[in-house]
Amino acid sequence: MRSGSDDEAPGAGRWVPEGAGVDALRSAATRCRGCELWRPATQVVFSRGPQDARVVLVGEQPGDHEDREGEPFVGPAGRLLSEALQEAGLDEGAVYLTNAVKHFRFEERGRRRLHKAPAVAHVRACAPWLAAELGAVQPEVVVALGATAARAVLGRPVSVTAERGRLLDGHVLVTTHPSAVVRLRGRPGFDDAFTALVADLRRVPR
Repeated sequence: MRSGSDDEAPGAGRWVPEGAGVDALRSAATRCRGCELWRPATQVVFSRGPQDARVVLVGEQPGDHEDREGEPFVGPAGRLLSEALQEAGLDEGAVYLTNAVKHFRFEERGRRRLHKAPAVAHVRACAPWLAAELGAVQPEVVVALGATAARAVLGRPVSVTAERGRLLDGHVLVTTHPSAVVRLRGRPGFDDAFTALVADLRRVPR
């Protein structure tokens, strides 16, 4: 059976408690078997931030640091995102942080676990969790970090280059994922990429 196939991703719907708040959703997610990614992952990585947040930030999936620690955005990309939020004048403690896919997808290279982008089947399988989170939080603005997150939020393929920095569907702002900026650190283009991320975040309506 192919990894990431629809047969392996029946969807999270049967594990998502209807009408639940964020704490109940987070607890229920530990039992999710909506796709095969739960098997090799250390743990589910759900979210952090207040349930009454006005702004929700959605990333792609947890990385190696997040998988080990159990919280989203605690690795290098998360640290860069914290810097960008501060530069943009957004209080990180007041935003809700989550991912489109709740388990780390990776391939092993010796002792290293290398990030592997989630398949469309994984995004679809996890969609009930994201829908339940947005229903519980009821944010005014959703910031989609990268193409995978944008697809999960908007329900269609998204070109970040073409659609970043403007409100879509009245409340969704698309920008690049901070991991794409982190990869440029120490190379030409980093400053411009970071500045562009901050500029997009500044477009979150106050």
